[in-house]
Amino acid sequence: SNTQPRKAREREREKATIATPSPPSSLIMTTSFVEELKATCAKLSQKGKGVLAADESTGTIGKRFQSIDVENVEENRRFWRETLFEAKDVEKYISGVILFEETLYAKTEDGTQRLTEILTKNDIVPGIKVDKGATIQVGKDGDGETDTNGMDGLGDRCKEYYKAGARFAKWRAVLKIDVEKALPSADAVEANAKSLARYAKICQENGLVPIVEPEIVPDGGHDVEVSRTVTKGVLTKVFEHLKKENVSLELMVLKPNMVTPGSGNEESEKDDLKVAEYTNEVLLGCVPETVPAILFLSGGQSEDAASRRLNLMHKLQKESGKAFPWTLSYSYGRALQASALKAWSGDNGNASKAQEAFIEKAKSCSLASLGEL
Repeated sequence: SNTQPRKAREREREKATIATPSPPSSLIMTTSFVEELKATCAKLSQKGKGVLAADESTGTIGKRFQSIDVENVEENRRFWRETLFEAKDVEKYISGVILFEETLYAKTEDGTQRLTEILTKNDIVPGIKVDKGATIQVGKDGDGETDTNGMDGLGDRCKEYYKAGARFAKWRAVLKIDVEKALPSADAVEANAKSLARYAKICQENGLVPIVEPEIVPDGGHDVEVSRTVTKGVLTKVFEHLKKENVSLELMVLKPNMVTPGSGNEESEKDDLKVAEYTNEVLLGCVPETVPAILFLSGGQSEDAASRRLNLMHKLQKESGKAFPWTLSYSYGRALQASALKAWSGDNGNASKAQEAFIEKAKSCSLASLGEL
């Protein structure tokens, strides 16, 4: 229709190029890793199992150790993690472990094997944290919003980690709610969604299943309704960008926050029914059925709340008469380790007590992930 003004014609042309359907992601993945990525996903989405997040950075584990008066040195970090990995029956409840780089290369106390070998012997998949922390400033000055660092050389690092035995990866995006300041800002959500998608693509090209973790941190006094709106918006953006980057959704895992009231709200540890209802509603509305597993972060909830609420989500879903389209389980750090750390308290003679406490928590999370707690 040449009678159209030129501007309008250009706009039409632009629209046409945008609307061209991209080939299905499975075709784009020319990597030779597809079968292996599928096998890794199948392990990470086993029913009744979850992932142990043991990828605390040196600074973060230092804070945890401080609470039990333990010196933050390599030897103690290795002992602690080896204690967890060696726990009897760990493989019944744990399908994978996210490691910090130091642990990926660390050897056991007697020096005979790598810590990762303890895991693989038990058919537990070793994974690796690949981000370098939420340190890039986005949004308005003074609002404290961030994008996550670690894109430089990510492909090469993934290759190295794969060689060292890692088969999945994790990248954490951090978003925060501030109702007064209207945070998270659209810029922060956009930047983090883009980074998560780029990261996920690079991982898949290098044989690692990406765990995509957009965490809306619980800080603040906001209510659960605000969390519901924000979580919905964030997940929608994340999947928009994952599709743009042609990430294979069937070869990734999502690690979201539950929809909870802010930690400064007096309802933060209560309100279980709303937490479960809203979380189910948001995930069923936002997460495509092709995603094999959704593994929650515990996000500062108590050990008890983290398993109680997961259990309730499954109970509600069973009552609805429909099954979830994906595995809905856990990828907890603190919520699997807090009691065990206390039991250990830096006395290596307490290792078996710590292991018992850890397995007890893992077992209750496992039951919760089946709605049987």
